[in-house]
Amino acid sequence: MPLAFESLSHGTVAFGFFHIETDMLLLQELFFFANDFSNVVSHMATCPKDVLIEKALPGYQFMEPEHMGDLMGAIHGIRLSGFIGSLYRRCPFPGRPEDFKQKPKGCFSREEVTAEIRKWARECPILCRKHPPDNTVSIGGYYFDHRVFRELVTYVWRGGYPQWAAGRRPAYVLAMMDALNKGGWDGDLRGD
Repeated sequence: MPLAFESLSHGTVAFGFFHIETDMLLLQELFFFANDFSNVVSHMATCPKDVLIEKALPGYQFMEPEHMGDLMGAIHGIRLSGFIGSLYRRCPFPGRPEDFKQKPKGCFSREEVTAEIRKWARECPILCRKHPPDNTVSIGGYYFDHRVFRELVTYVWRGGYPQWAAGRRPAYVLAMMDALNKGGWDGDLRGD
């Protein structure tokens, strides 16, 4: 589930997985797939630290909050509106706590989630930048200091709040961490 993180630009913001059956992430009203986010992070890790790095992340933006849906209402099965509600209507929140784990390959394919989100949100490139010299990172206009950006990456590495099912991380997460470690990432998260 999404967690609260402190941004430099917008105060506390929500970031994370919102359904255990898809690898899509949200950052407030912006939605994008975790493998695309991991690819952007990997790219940033391979570039020199003292230059501005820009890379577009394919994503979606909700212009109307009601089109996004109500995550807590959808989890409890009482308000299945908007994009989020449409996914929970098809695949409800698990009844058993032990089944609440982020799945590397959930019941929704990327194509299915993409087709559904296009009904509710506009497709847009989300510009990601790593700014020297302090290495702040912006994602679609949300700015994070290096420490908080590391927390976002750690969140994806762990599989969010519920963590990856059976501790199995997808290949794109492993590739992201390899790129970060080779690029001088300040800490190895493999033991987490």
